[in-house]
Amino acid sequence: MCGIAGEIRVDGAFADTAAVARMTEMLAPRGPDGSGLVAQGRVAFGHRRLKIIDLSEKAGQPMTDSALGMTIVFNGCIYNYPELREQLIAEGYDFFSHGDTEVVLKAFHKWGEACVERFHGMFAFAIHERDSGAVTLARDRFGIKPLYYSESGKRIRFASFLPALLKAGDVDTEIDREALHNYMSFHAVVPPPRTILKGVRKLPPATTRRIEADGTATDRTYWSPPYQRRSEDTGLTRNDWRDRVLEALRVSVRRRMVADVPVGVLLSGGVDSSLIVGLLAEEGQKDLMTFSIGFEEANGEKGDEFTYSDLIAERFGTDHHKIFVPSADLIGHLPDTISAMSEPMVSYDNIGFFLLSREVSKHIKVVQSGQGADEVFGGYHWYPPLADSNDVVGDYAKVFFDRSNEKLKTQLDGRWVADTDASLDFVREHLLRSGAATSVDRALRLDSHVMLVDDPVKRVDNMTMAWGLEARVPFLDHELVELAATIPPEFKLHDQGKGVLKDAARLVVPHEVIDRKKGYFPVPQLKYIQGEYLDMVRDALGSQAARERGLFRQDYLDALFADPASHITPLRGSELWQVALLEMWFQSHGV
Repeated sequence: MCGIAGEIRVDGAFADTAAVARMTEMLAPRGPDGSGLVAQGRVAFGHRRLKIIDLSEKAGQPMTDSALGMTIVFNGCIYNYPELREQLIAEGYDFFSHGDTEVVLKAFHKWGEACVERFHGMFAFAIHERDSGAVTLARDRFGIKPLYYSESGKRIRFASFLPALLKAGDVDTEIDREALHNYMSFHAVVPPPRTILKGVRKLPPATTRRIEADGTATDRTYWSPPYQRRSEDTGLTRNDWRDRVLEALRVSVRRRMVADVPVGVLLSGGVDSSLIVGLLAEEGQKDLMTFSIGFEEANGEKGDEFTYSDLIAERFGTDHHKIFVPSADLIGHLPDTISAMSEPMVSYDNIGFFLLSREVSKHIKVVQSGQGADEVFGGYHWYPPLADSNDVVGDYAKVFFDRSNEKLKTQLDGRWVADTDASLDFVREHLLRSGAATSVDRALRLDSHVMLVDDPVKRVDNMTMAWGLEARVPFLDHELVELAATIPPEFKLHDQGKGVLKDAARLVVPHEVIDRKKGYFPVPQLKYIQGEYLDMVRDALGSQAARERGLFRQDYLDALFADPASHITPLRGSELWQVALLEMWFQSHGV
């Protein structure tokens, strides 16, 4: 788990090592345990290392295998690397290290771009082939590990963190109007390849890109599971699916135990993280550390779920740590939280994960977390109504979109209004493509492969890696997701959502954490903005930079300031926080 950066010239000129060094330095929080930079003429790679597997310097990066003529920078973890290593040894490969980086390099030499199809894990990497001059970029199936890039003339740069590309310089920082539409409409989700900045793009998940020496690039999507029923599964009962899910989740949790350092759990007290704790206990993990966070109550809304996390910690005898954040501390850490965002992310969870990760990183370097369960197993409230939908596009937009295109036109300044309803057009194209059997399947596919990537997954990566903490997400094991995609929707939607997962959980964890109202990561101060929080967002939106940017109509801002609590999105978010966060992100990163 690290940070990677690099520059590729496609005109024969030397790569700018000073720019790569600046990017690499910006990645220091992601990899506090080591750094390296390798330049080979027209290609230069930089790396910051977080030591998790093979703690020796032999596994340092950038890693070059002179015999194979290849150099790699790699971020992530390949959980099945020991098995792949044995296969490669049987094929005649010799190893000089004991980690997963060298396995990726030699797997690429053996199987080419198709090597990614053999990997169980999360990853982003770049490999330079000395003889052909080609560079291959790759990203894992769910985009758990980020990979941003910018292109200018005959130069391509990439990095794990968008602001690192800004640090290198020469980036078009004009706002992408279509991405702005996504941010304001599609609940702040900006699908790849776009980002909020015109000059920065991101490699889509489940994609490899081969860049030849002359700059010719070829993309390949290597994973796209069908959301359809299989004939061989006809007749399977609710209990049959329960048992299959539980076994697949056991395998997934077991895979994510691989490390040369201790592994803990971010324990919210919900069914997802509680189930991970229970399965780790089943696997015999001793002295398991668990961590929970809570905030002050606001507007009568509770700011923690300690009752449930305490229950799980006591049941499984974990070494439990509770972090309570008073309001005075919360507001003081918001600027650093925003600086840690690769892209503007409106969810209140960000500050929670940021401060939780700060505390966790004082104790351990690796945690498992429950992201993905709702998207994979149908836990959100908008899925059941879609079961009878005859208009999946319209019905999905009603419950998920923050505002309609017509409403947005009354809120954005005229020069920022997009020419088309870019967000609805994207959602329509994705929902209606082939490969999904029902409206619920279509929504689950969209949320699992688009929304999840650029909201919960990105949020957890950014906030944990800001403190050099590796987060592993067992609900995003690709074999578990492939299984879940075949389960009939009715088995997911029963029991008020995530039914089949709850059935599995009942065999492992106390029913009290299952049979309760669905919880979220509550940060009520950012939902009901008042007092010093209102002063903070008013200052940001009234600043000279914001006025010059001119994103929003003044009458819209005046309405938000007059009564913030009455402007709440369908997904229970504050409109004022949404627009202020965007402006604060721009200012934080000097845009």
